[in-house]
Amino acid sequence: MRKLMLLFFFISFIGYAQDNIVYKKFNSFNLNQERILKIYIPESFKENNKNTYPVAVLMDGEFLFDVYVANSKLFAARDKAPEQIVVGIYQNQNQERYSDCDYSEDTGLPNEESSKFYGFVRDELLPYLDDNYPTSLFKTVVGNTLTGNFINYFFLEETPVFNAYININPSYAPDLHQKLELKSQSLITQYFYYLSGGDFNTEKRTASINSTNGLLKLSENPNFKYHFDDFSNASKTASIGQAAASSIGFTFRQFAAISQQEFDEEIAEMEPGDAIEYLERKYVEIEYLYGSNVKIRESDIYKIEPIIIDKQNGDYLEEFGKMIMRLYPDTPLGDYYIGLYYETGYEYKKALKHYKNGYAKIGSDNANSDGYYANIERVLEKQRAERLGYIDGEAPSNEEEEPNNEGEGL
Repeated sequence: MRKLMLLFFFISFIGYAQDNIVYKKFNSFNLNQERILKIYIPESFKENNKNTYPVAVLMDGEFLFDVYVANSKLFAARDKAPEQIVVGIYQNQNQERYSDCDYSEDTGLPNEESSKFYGFVRDELLPYLDDNYPTSLFKTVVGNTLTGNFINYFFLEETPVFNAYININPSYAPDLHQKLELKSQSLITQYFYYLSGGDFNTEKRTASINSTNGLLKLSENPNFKYHFDDFSNASKTASIGQAAASSIGFTFRQFAAISQQEFDEEIAEMEPGDAIEYLERKYVEIEYLYGSNVKIRESDIYKIEPIIIDKQNGDYLEEFGKMIMRLYPDTPLGDYYIGLYYETGYEYKKALKHYKNGYAKIGSDNANSDGYYANIERVLEKQRAERLGYIDGEAPSNEEEEPNNEGEGL
């Protein structure tokens, strides 16, 4: 029976490995002991080992790892966030979290024991991950209750080592909210700060969370990106999963495709040149902030298309088309916009050239080929009308009579 149990465990472990999850015993110099790490590597790394990924470091890895990985995979699959490398630190084998995250009652800052754990994360774990995994510069740290307080000490550094701080029901140390408020005002680069709570917490913890929220929500520093969730209608356990999902959506909001809200608030009133610049800048910022080299999504191209076509007589269609041709040279989209530019300018020969180039990229067996070929037919009809002398470029339909010159000169 014992052999069967061991065999079952071995098979289960192999299953985890196939799911890109590995366990590692990390021998820490600062802690003078081994710590168990649970590490998730995205599947796409096998397909392209040149990819780099943001990193999420999770305290209480036994409990937070699986729920965070599940949400990170879902958001990545929906293109709402980049894929992430996720690292869970085990802290509940022998109640390590209490010594790991303890603090001085006098200062509210790490004491001698917790300073060792702090050094382990900052000076050992993060360099190890950068040296052994395809990490980008963007790093997130996640904690819950006591560990939720501890992660804030990284934020208080002169130059914080993490870019995003996910505080789930944190048990804040005394006066920490004032330190956080001062830090939020001094940031000169962008950082994300997520906080969640609910009335399921103790009265003392709830008061501390509300005091912190009251201060941080007033910050006017544009580099301090802040979001608070009150999950009072949920249970404490359920709030962890809710916070994991909400925090990923908040942290990587700039990565996601243009939403209707973003379009209405930021883009709708722009002129074509500004809309194109906004689109290009969005993707430059995605790469700069998250380290993710993402091409401009076709959905975002379609999102600003009406502005380019309808405003300023379509004068920016050519520029728009050339940008898209650089991004998607094998698709007909860029040729379509350039063709439309020439068509609206009555340069039918040039328009026909680009529409034909685009049609050649589709192929006659494509389901969209007939719809695209309609562009060619429309321009051919306009050329015919132009030859017949119709000023508006529209020849009469088959039901209308064309000029009949038969018999002239007889």
